[in-house]
This record gives sequence, structure tokens and C-alpha cells, in this order.
Amino acid sequence: MPSGPGQASQPSAVQPHLFCFGLGYSATALADSLLHRGWKVSGTCRSAEKAAQLAARGITAHLFDRDRPVADLPRYLQTVTHLLSSVPPDAAGDPVIDLHGADLRQQRDFAWTGYLSTTGVYGDRQGQWVDEDSALQPSGERGRRRLAAERQWLELTPPAHLFRLAGIYGPGSSALDTVRAGRARNIVRPGQVFSRIHVADIVQVLLASIEHPHPGRAYNVCDDDAAPPADVVLHACRLLGVEPPPPVPFEEAELSPMARSFYDDNKRVRNDRIKHELGITLLYPDYRAGLAAILAAEQA
Repeated sequence: MPSGPGQASQPSAVQPHLFCFGLGYSATALADSLLHRGWKVSGTCRSAEKAAQLAARGITAHLFDRDRPVADLPRYLQTVTHLLSSVPPDAAGDPVIDLHGADLRQQRDFAWTGYLSTTGVYGDRQGQWVDEDSALQPSGERGRRRLAAERQWLELTPPAHLFRLAGIYGPGSSALDTVRAGRARNIVRPGQVFSRIHVADIVQVLLASIEHPHPGRAYNVCDDDAAPPADVVLHACRLLGVEPPPPVPFEEAELSPMARSFYDDNKRVRNDRIKHELGITLLYPDYRAGLAAILAAEQA
């Protein structure tokens, strides 16, 4: 994993400072890594309880959502060297751009800007491969919102780096947890595959991009093994030594509209660019390695 990201582009006397809109699962993992490297980290969250939890980790968090912009953001941005947004767009658009786009356009000296998007911008490819040069043709409303947000982040000066994330998993948020909680479903839809990425590999991709910025560049962030969702559930059950849930044909599965929408897209996502341009060697190239590592850490 790269060390000392961003130092080449910042004077030695300046402490690198990441501001992150949306300190969720992936962004907080990045924040923890940067704090260990001597960075300052601040950003936003949606509740006072979460802000207190982040403060205990050394992260200053401001409350933010569409109805609650960050008060006096330009003042906070004066010491920020790196900017990241993981806030998803809503029906009205991207809340960060809508509420603070003018502030960000005035602050043009960030060393690096990143936006966490999704592979949903490629839409359904009926199991075929896509890469960063593939046409962007989202098949659902959430994917169309993401594509619109990407275009807005590219309009900044300098333009943001785009990170199109596959399905995220990691400690505390994996098939192991859903199996233990009794929420795992063995839904079978022949030919359906999803790409995934361990949160630790998201972090190393972001760190590598910070170290080697290429404004406006898009990166697919996924592992090497697009696999049927049922395979992941069955493997988690084997690791835990529990009986797997019975198979349920997709057509008979009772799913929420949100859950069902994940099955609208069926594609395999190439990750060559993060390997060749950013020098990434995946820590967890498939879900089997990732789940085994999570379980081993729990048992250590």
C-alpha cells in the first residue's frame, strides 16, 4: 500500500488535510488510514451521534444533508488540501454540488479531488465485460443519477477523479454478517453475476490515486471475480459451518424494489486500469480471499 500520499504536491510544512463529504463506511476507512499517516481529516455526517463517534477517532465532522448545508464551509476549506465526496445523489441531484458547488468552484487549489461513484453507470450488459471506456448507459434511475453527478464533478477545476465502486464488503459488512444475522438469501438467477470489492482495496486505490493524481480520470474499483450472489452466500455458510438457506428462484423471491433493482444489471467489470496506472495489487482478488481474511481477523 502506498505511503505518504500527497506529500510530493504539498510543501513539507503543510499538513495534508482531507475533507470528506459523507464519512460513511469506505470514506471512514480511508480516513483512518490517513490519520495513521499524520494527516488531518474532517468532513460531514448526518447525525450528532455519528459526529461524536468520529470525534473519538480524531475526525472533525460537520452535520450535512440536503436540508442542512455546512455553515461557513469556505472557512473550513482554507486548510483543506484534498477533497472527497461519497454522498450519493438523490431525486433532486447531487446535494454536495447543489448546496456547495459554488464554494468548491472558488477553491481551485486542491491537490486532489475524488468522487465515489458506482459501476451502475454502465447499466446492464447481460453478463458481458465493461471497462472505463465502455459506453455509459445506466438502466435504472439510481444509475442515471450517478452519471449526472459524475458529469457535475468533472466540471470542477480541476476535475474530480471518479471511482466506480463495485459491491462493497469488509469487516462488519459482509456475507458473514448477513448469514449470522439470519438475513442471508440463496437467490438463484442463472447467469447473473456481480462484481465486488473489499473496503481495504478501495482504500489502497484511493491512496494510490492521491499519490499519482490524474484529474478527470475514471477508475473501476472491483476485484477479479464477478460471481453469482448465491455463491458468496454459500461460501460464507461453509466458512461459518452453518447450513445454507434453501435456494429460491429469482422469480419467486420476495424482494423490496431496492433489492430487486440490484438484479437489473448483469455485467463483468474490468479492473486493468487500477493495476496498470496505479500499480495496484489487490489484497483480496476475490470474495473467498476477502471473507477468509475477515473471519481470520475476527478469530485472532
